[in-house]
Amino acid sequence: MGKYFFLSLLAGILFSCSDGDLQIETIDFDSVAIQFCTAPQTSVKNIMFKINDDEALILELQSGVLNKGVVGETIITESSVPSQSQVTYRIFSDAVTKNYFCDAIPTTEPTVVDEIEAEDGTVIIQTVANEDNTEFVHTIQLSGISFVTDTDERITDLTISEFGEVTTAVPAPAE
Repeated sequence: MGKYFFLSLLAGILFSCSDGDLQIETIDFDSVAIQFCTAPQTSVKNIMFKINDDEALILELQSGVLNKGVVGETIITESSVPSQSQVTYRIFSDAVTKNYFCDAIPTTEPTVVDEIEAEDGTVIIQTVANEDNTEFVHTIQLSGISFVTDTDERITDLTISEFGEVTTAVPAPAE
């Protein structure tokens, strides 16, 4: 009996070894700070990203989605993914820095090992004026973001609901 158990255990180990395929089980960027190359603006596309060692989550917001807000009010704006805004998840061959995204001449290292674009979801932006009414604070959340790999596997345990906060200036009152 012990001989069969040992043979079964050995066979299980041999057949369960990884074939080298990339397995993505979790995307967790909630504790990572939001970054960008140029300060967010209200009338252009904005690219923001979060870097977690050798992974990056990139958000391209559609033009105008960071609205100018209204002092004294909370404005909620939505942008659908992928038709209006885009969310992309990248895995790199090594740790990546902000320079990878912001340098005028792109770096050759690290290289992109895998890139997956979100196929569904919504970007929700809540805009309020800060206490002294000099800036609008835009709280960006991701809802229902769905990544599907090339092999039609859905990435599970998606922990990216809180993307971060960015600010834009409150325009001077018209005279």
